[in-house]
Amino acid sequence: MGRFTGKRILITGGTSGIGLAGAIRIVEEGGTVAVTGLSRAHLDDARRKLPAGALVFQNDASQPTAAEELANTVATLGGLDGLWLNAGYARVAGIEDTRFEFFDRMMNANARGPMLQIASLANQLKPGASVVLTSSTSAYEAAPMASVYAASKGALISMARCFAAAMGERGIRVNVLVPGPIESPFRSFMLESMRKEFEEGVVNRLALKRMGTASEAAAVALFLLSDDAAYVTGSQYAVDGGLMMR
Repeated sequence: MGRFTGKRILITGGTSGIGLAGAIRIVEEGGTVAVTGLSRAHLDDARRKLPAGALVFQNDASQPTAAEELANTVATLGGLDGLWLNAGYARVAGIEDTRFEFFDRMMNANARGPMLQIASLANQLKPGASVVLTSSTSAYEAAPMASVYAASKGALISMARCFAAAMGERGIRVNVLVPGPIESPFRSFMLESMRKEFEEGVVNRLALKRMGTASEAAAVALFLLSDDAAYVTGSQYAVDGGLMMR
């Protein structure tokens, strides 16, 4: 008997990186997963790595109708024991280069999307279910080029506390995963030289002096999704190698 035996978990952004690592482990621990993604390549990869019973489908959290479409698709599962809102979008820009389209896309994907998703899925969450939102240490780092991304991820932290208060009477727990520098495709938008320089600079600031793995970050999310965290709600869990303690 695994921690997720008989449980149904939905993971947005679950076709790569942290989300896919978590989905694979949930299945290994007896659960059933539904995962969303955007990239066709990532969707195909998830279908290869997850069992035939897994629901893998495309959903773009930045679109106005995405939350309703998501709720309609997973309604066939018969209720959710866990919801991990992990889908996200990242780009960087200096203050003087920030334009309406840049701001709007980031906020739509990272803040409005999760807000509408939990609103659409609230009635499908079983009593005692667990919700996890993926934020980022960027919300605290004050990186000069990441103001919009940091704001969008900071919004998730504030929303999660409100969700926890609103849903507590149903026994539904809401917590936040705050990853730091994790090895994943998330920074693939950067040029290889820029990405390498960025990651080396971050590693030098870490107490553990290495990047984290997707599996290490997913393990903390799965703790929060499981009954092991039955008395944990409204909390933030940093998985950052010691970045934020400095």
